[in-house]
Amino acid sequence: MNALLSALRSLVRRGAPRPATKPAPAPSAPTPPETAQDTQERLIAQGLLDPPADGILGALSRWAMTEPPPAPLTPGPDLPGRIVRAMLARGCFVARHRDLLNIVYVEGMDPDGTANDNAPNRFNDLRCLVRIVDGIPQLAGAWEATTEPSRRWTLDPMNPKGAARIAFGQYKAWALGRHHPGERGDHEALVQVADITVCRDANRDFRRDGDARDTGLFGINQHWGYDLPRNDLGNSSAGCLVGRSTAGHREFMRLLKTDKRFVLSGGGYRFIATILPASEVAGSELAKVRR
Repeated sequence: MNALLSALRSLVRRGAPRPATKPAPAPSAPTPPETAQDTQERLIAQGLLDPPADGILGALSRWAMTEPPPAPLTPGPDLPGRIVRAMLARGCFVARHRDLLNIVYVEGMDPDGTANDNAPNRFNDLRCLVRIVDGIPQLAGAWEATTEPSRRWTLDPMNPKGAARIAFGQYKAWALGRHHPGERGDHEALVQVADITVCRDANRDFRRDGDARDTGLFGINQHWGYDLPRNDLGNSSAGCLVGRSTAGHREFMRLLKTDKRFVLSGGGYRFIATILPASEVAGSELAKVRR
C-alpha cells in the first residue's frame, strides 16, 4: 500500500504525461520555373506565337512575351467571323494580335462571302487576310483567286502523278521570294519553302475525291494571275494559290510586309496559310459542293 501511494505522489510531482507531438510537415517542393517550351506553348495558345514550340526564345518569342494576352476571340456572323470559326473547328492556329495577319483561302467563295458552284478553270475562290482586333475578326483584304490548277495543267499535268490540288488545311510553308525569277512575268510572291500536301488529280476530273495524296516541295507559290478574265485560268496555275489581279496581289504583298512577324524576322519569316472549303465557312447547305 505504501509503495502504491509513493508511486502516485511521484506522478503528481512530474505532471501528467504530455501527448506526443506530430512531426512538422516537410516543406513543399518549389514550383519549377516555366521552361522556354512552356512559355512558347502559352504564347501559342494566346495566338501571339506561331506553332510549333521549339524551345528557342528568338526575336518573335521575346516580342510575344512583352505583349498582354489578347482579348478572348468573339467571332461574329459576318464573313471574317465565319472564317475564324471554320479555322478553329479544324484546329487551325489563329494569330490574335492586331499586328498579325492570317492568310486564308476559301475554295468556292466570292470576295463578298457568297458561295458559288466552284466550277473548274475559274477565278472563283477567295484569297483574304484576316486580322483580329480586340478579339473580333476583321477583313484586312479580300480578292478573287484560285486554289486549283487550270484546265490546261489538269489535262496536261507537269507531274506524271497528276495535277496538284492543295489539300485543305493549314501549312507554315511560304516565304517572300520571286515567282518565275528571271523569266517573263517574274514578280514578287510568296514561294513554297516547306512541305505541303496535295491531291494528285490522276483521273483529270477536277476533283479531290479519291485522289492520292503527295507531300513535298512542289513550287506551290502564292502569286498573281496576270489579270486574266475571271472565267479562264489560262496557264496561270498548275496548282498554285493565285490572286487574279496584279493590283490585288501587290496590295496583298504590301499588307503582308507590315505583319510584325515579318518585320521582326528581317524579312525571313515563314508565312502560314489556311485553305478551307466554302462548305465549312458558309454552312451545311454547301456540303455537296465539289471538293
